[in-house]
Amino acid sequence: MVDKTITMPVIALRGMTILPKMMLHFDISREKSIAAVEKAMVGDQKVCLVTQRNPEESDPGMDDLYQVGTVALIKQLVKLPNNVIRVMVEGLERTELLALDNEGPLLVGEIEELQVPDDILDPITIQAMAEIVKEKLEAYGRENQRIAKEVVPGLLVILDLGELLDQVAVQLSWDYRIRQQVLESVLLEERYALVMKHLITEIEVTKVKKELQSHVKERIDKNQKDYILREQMKVIREELGEDNPLTDSDEYAKRLKALKADKEIKEKIQKEIDRFKSMPGGSQEANVVRMYLDTVLDFPWKKMSKDNNSIVHAQQVLDEEHYGLEKVKERILEYLAVRILTKKGTSPIICLVGPPGTGKTSIARSVAKALNKEYVRISLGGIRDEAEIRGHRKTYVGAMPGRIAEAVKQAGVSNPLMLLDEIDKVSSDYRGDTSSALLEVLDSEQNVKFRDHYIELPIDLSNVLFIATANTITTIPGPLLDRMEVIEINSYTENEKFHIAKNYLVKKQQERNGLMGKPVTITDHALEKVIHNYTREAGVRNLERRIGAVFRKAAREFLEDKNRIIEITENELEKYLGKEKVSYDNVNEEDQVGIVRGLAWTSVGGDTLQIEVNVMPGKGTLQMTGQMGDVMKESAQTALSYVRSVGPEYKVPDDYFEKHDIHLHIPEGAVPKDGPSAGITMATAMLSAATNQKVSATVAMTGEITLRGRVLPIGGLKEKILAARMARVKKVLVPDKNRPDIAELSEEITEGLTIVFVKEMPEVLKEAFVQE
Repeated sequence: MVDKTITMPVIALRGMTILPKMMLHFDISREKSIAAVEKAMVGDQKVCLVTQRNPEESDPGMDDLYQVGTVALIKQLVKLPNNVIRVMVEGLERTELLALDNEGPLLVGEIEELQVPDDILDPITIQAMAEIVKEKLEAYGRENQRIAKEVVPGLLVILDLGELLDQVAVQLSWDYRIRQQVLESVLLEERYALVMKHLITEIEVTKVKKELQSHVKERIDKNQKDYILREQMKVIREELGEDNPLTDSDEYAKRLKALKADKEIKEKIQKEIDRFKSMPGGSQEANVVRMYLDTVLDFPWKKMSKDNNSIVHAQQVLDEEHYGLEKVKERILEYLAVRILTKKGTSPIICLVGPPGTGKTSIARSVAKALNKEYVRISLGGIRDEAEIRGHRKTYVGAMPGRIAEAVKQAGVSNPLMLLDEIDKVSSDYRGDTSSALLEVLDSEQNVKFRDHYIELPIDLSNVLFIATANTITTIPGPLLDRMEVIEINSYTENEKFHIAKNYLVKKQQERNGLMGKPVTITDHALEKVIHNYTREAGVRNLERRIGAVFRKAAREFLEDKNRIIEITENELEKYLGKEKVSYDNVNEEDQVGIVRGLAWTSVGGDTLQIEVNVMPGKGTLQMTGQMGDVMKESAQTALSYVRSVGPEYKVPDDYFEKHDIHLHIPEGAVPKDGPSAGITMATAMLSAATNQKVSATVAMTGEITLRGRVLPIGGLKEKILAARMARVKKVLVPDKNRPDIAELSEEITEGLTIVFVKEMPEVLKEAFVQE
């Protein structure tokens, strides 16, 4: 009890009101509230709890608080992290806040017990009120089972009306504003009216919620009932033989009837349609089957386009769209001739191999045009998942056919030309080996019944004309390479690039930049300079970009002065393309010791590289620099072993290699280099440095060396010979076993070069060393 007017610590509550005989725990974090609790704990553990009018107010004053609050006893105190205290209190008595001091470290209030006037209600009325409240509580319990079990039994045993009304407000979890009204209602009659009003409202709201839920349930039940009735009606109509509107399954049956496919395939599709009929319309499984049926019914099982079997037309198309590549065109025309005569797709699959930009993809497109075939391209670069080729099982979420089946469906016929682009760049991981999945596709004995995991029906790929492209065959697995016939597309010479640019690329870029028929031209000498000084590549892709850059600037000039005739000459190229981008390392002006020019193959064509060797006093170690790969390092070791073995023949002292260190360096140290073809070059450089004999500056060489000095054949010879010509080399040493490769080269490539075939290292040294 609060006696008269006293001073007491005050806690301002946010969003809650404490009533007498109410037990509640809450968290406090404001410094003033914590100080009030600490002050109370030092004294009689009593504190005045008053509710804020605005819960957002952080530092409330007298006007921000309700005047009526509750004196509470602090039962428990728990300190939590982040300076938070959890307090458990028990409400004791209503009290009135007369004044508030909020200037100090805590709120201190002057409070007085709330004076309750003498009640005018007689005991009979009070008892009647209590019974009415309990009746309403029982009615509420009938509408809300949780309340009936957890709350009502405890309230029905309370005898005192005032306590009963307070506990109803507490136990029914009403809003704090309603509880505040109950707290401020001192007169029993007033409090009774307030509690009854909200109790009756709560009962009515609960009734409405139950009715709404009942309506929703009835509607769901009705939908299920309608579905059953519709299914029954469908059966009845079928029994009576009456025509009914087409359903999805009927539409699928109609499409199946019009489908050109084998009997086995049609029977399996019919089974899926029958299964689809028995499924509920909106089920997830029905959607999966619907997507599957759409896929297999759109698939061109036996739909074929008519090929153009004129070999003359094929040659005409290839000549119109591609300059040079005579051997490639010849091989393709032979391949097409056999295919036309046998009328089967059992001939080997073509694999076009060559550096980027040499026209592999465009040749495949020209073949499709020549044969009047539908053209589809599948990019295999970077594919890791086997399911990309074979498809996913239907049971997976988001399953779809593999790329092969999807490409045939996209073509709309079962005999398209399918380009498998970048077949050398497929990889594998834990999801399967992609290249192994391609084995069945590219095997003419197996692809008659190729099975896609999604479609699950045998697909005949024997009529598909497969053409694969690759930059190199070294990364293609053996079994996959064995199924293909490799046609190599080598680098273009500068003369071939000039004709390609003049006949194809210039017209293409003029059209693309809106200059067809306009007085804008580029001279032949300018084209030659673009090829020689602004590009360095095996193909013509960068060349096309440079020509496009020239015409873009020319288009702007033309729009600025439409009466001007623009002729782009070699002297004006710097204005259009800037300074020359490419320079070639010509041969050295004079013969030198320990420097030999080798020939290298790169992904963008051939190149020459100087190999330098220095000998210095030391302990016989070999130091190698210039980003050399393992194979190249082993080749250098082999070359050194050979040089040491023949040292006495060239008057090298026996202990020379024990007292000298050899440093072998390949310039352009940032560029990785590998391969055995620099073997004879390194051996020549080492022996030259050891014997102090000069090597001819106009000689270049390529070949692998053995321990006994034999010279073994190498690859990429066309690109290497082209690089030698660019560097103005006069004599090239080539392994004797590469004679057939040299014989295949045109005179345009070998013109002006003396090609010497070598079998053993003595022949190399005889040609390379300057005879004094």
